[in-house]
Amino acid sequence: MPAPKLDIVPDESYGLFLAERRRGIVSRLAVACSRAGRDVSEVGMLAVSKMVEPEAVRCAWRAGWRAFAENRPQELGRKLSFVESEATPEMATARFDLIGNLQKNKINQVIGKVELLHSVSSAELARAVSSRCEAHGLVQACLLEVNVSGEQSKSGFAPDEVRAFAEEACALPGISIEGLMTMAPRGDADAARATFSGLRELAGDLRTRTGFALPTLSCGMSDDFQIAVEEGSTLVRLGRVVFDPEYDFF
Repeated sequence: MPAPKLDIVPDESYGLFLAERRRGIVSRLAVACSRAGRDVSEVGMLAVSKMVEPEAVRCAWRAGWRAFAENRPQELGRKLSFVESEATPEMATARFDLIGNLQKNKINQVIGKVELLHSVSSAELARAVSSRCEAHGLVQACLLEVNVSGEQSKSGFAPDEVRAFAEEACALPGISIEGLMTMAPRGDADAARATFSGLRELAGDLRTRTGFALPTLSCGMSDDFQIAVEEGSTLVRLGRVVFDPEYDFF
């Protein structure tokens, strides 16, 4: 089922909230980078807009957000149609990624429309995306989704599976493997840290195996993005912390 939308009014007051919240997020991201000896420019931020209407995305753009993410192709299409309308010419350069599970019958709704496809979760899906992209004359930037924590509720390659498949993945036509994505267990800071450090170490192993740079590590969400940054994330995916005034950010 689609995520329920937040009950918000995208007015001037909400825009002021978004701007203030963004300043707080940037400040905490900078602190996390400092603790890890990293430069803040090494970490990108995605505003995960799945729980808000398109008008709230426009408010977020005006508050300083430039990159967004959706988890369903249909909702992605709705947001892109809004952004491309005459009502929002200011958002012509907005970036959108897809971060959710992708069914093979929805591939054509996504390729060529997103900056980065985060959720290539199996060899079968990678080959299918490659085939569709090649047929359309496209090269789609992708991440391999890895279930580092081993939770049964999460999709993605097991670490050993991605080691076995990485060389083939990097050689597939029509896609460009840019790195890895993972999600951590909720509500457990130690498990989150182990998951994110595991992704970083796995990426190092795959770089040696493939010779590819694999520069992007997509990990860290509203509850754990600071830990993710400390452990090497280059792209954090932030939803409620960005858009929800009720989210506890103290």
